[in-house]
Amino acid sequence: MQAQGGDAGQRSSGESRLNGLGAALSGGLSRRELLRRTGCGFGMLALAGLCADEAEAAAVNPLAPKAPHHPPRASRVIFIFMQGGPSHVDTYDYKPRLAQDDGRNVDFRNARAMKVQPERVFKSPWKFARHGECGQWVSELFPHMARYVDDYCVIRSMHTTGVAHGPATLFMHTGATNLIRPSVGSWVSYGLGTENRNLPAFVTVNPPSTKGGPRNYSNAFLPTVHQGTAIGRAGVPLQEAGIRYVQNDQYTPVERRRQFEFLQALNRVQADRHAAGDELEATIQSYELAWRMQMHAPGVLDVGGETSETQALYGIGDKPTDQFGRQCLMARRLAEAGVRYIQINYADASNTPMWDQHSNLKQHEVHSLATDKPVAGLLEDLKRRGLLDDTLVWWGGEFGRTPFAQGKDGRDHNPDGFTIWLAGGGVKRGIAYGNTDEFGHQAVENKIHMHDLHATILHLLGLDHQRLTYRYAGRDFRLTDVHGRVVDGLFA
Repeated sequence: MQAQGGDAGQRSSGESRLNGLGAALSGGLSRRELLRRTGCGFGMLALAGLCADEAEAAAVNPLAPKAPHHPPRASRVIFIFMQGGPSHVDTYDYKPRLAQDDGRNVDFRNARAMKVQPERVFKSPWKFARHGECGQWVSELFPHMARYVDDYCVIRSMHTTGVAHGPATLFMHTGATNLIRPSVGSWVSYGLGTENRNLPAFVTVNPPSTKGGPRNYSNAFLPTVHQGTAIGRAGVPLQEAGIRYVQNDQYTPVERRRQFEFLQALNRVQADRHAAGDELEATIQSYELAWRMQMHAPGVLDVGGETSETQALYGIGDKPTDQFGRQCLMARRLAEAGVRYIQINYADASNTPMWDQHSNLKQHEVHSLATDKPVAGLLEDLKRRGLLDDTLVWWGGEFGRTPFAQGKDGRDHNPDGFTIWLAGGGVKRGIAYGNTDEFGHQAVENKIHMHDLHATILHLLGLDHQRLTYRYAGRDFRLTDVHGRVVDGLFA
């Protein structure tokens, strides 16, 4: 009876309001006046509905787009990883002092030996020249990228943690050398979600299996759905690479859908019975995403439909540049399709990273030939399509190399000073930021630590690195740990 009385009261109240509205209309209130007086109420109802839809979407799909902390300058990132550490003093950091003192012993702090000791100065085998309106120095190793020097910001004052490839590579990807921590792409996925519900938020193309391996694109303790999706692996031709198990040719599309719906129904029964935890919920979501990817991913990953002119722009079809050209073109297609964080990897399957010339520094010519034209093609293609303005392109390795010789004609690892560059996504163009000392050994002016670079990349995406946290094991973790500062001097 009590419930019935409550219903009756609600009906009586509703009837009273309707009667009041009828009286207002019968009393001469026009429809225009009615809408003027109640318009805000309708707006609030619409807003409430939209907010409810967003909340429901976030609950159902953890990759649903999320609001940034502040207005972003970039919508996505393409990270071009040069595994092994390209020599900055042979590419972008011109140091005449190396030629002046070539062959002379000078006291340097050797990061690997952890002490100051005499080392033989080793001049660059390649000539440098000024390029672009900005007059930036670039060596002859990169003739194609040199033509676009007005489009990117060269940071010549990087320094990092870790003198060996494994720790330094892990630190570059995760902000830590010794703990299993989420990668940069996983943090971006967690913070922003995806722009395309049919594709992952984070993709890595041909990732190397060494020097951190899968930990370099791991979600660690973040929800499993934020792990990077690997396409292929280092050492495998990109024509043979793909997202594993995304296709099933044994069944017709109708049979696949019936199988998928039945499997998801079973999963939901399990989830309802046992209060689904992260792993089961992530499995359900991954199946949902995999199902949608069957329809959409193959088309995005297929570069064969591009025009012959576009393929030639990336060096596809020419043996030295074909493979990395395909990676760069795939990166553009993934960016255009709405993937938030795309990493392409110039790496191979061996334990010796590509740019790691402890002897025979002339091998840098092989690697620059393979990557120079494809990267320049990517910049040109992004510009043509209007994507560079809101796509942040990051080029670089885990550290640099020493200005002194190792053996007869090689260079050792150098975490104390090296060069990367950033393009698009709200970054100043045609400038050099920071400096190393006169030999190119240590960063001395406007120094940027890898933690600072991470904080700055997140900021450009609209994320505050101090607020982007995840509670785990009783502590709020973040990509930059307790470090990092946003480098405002890089912003346009």
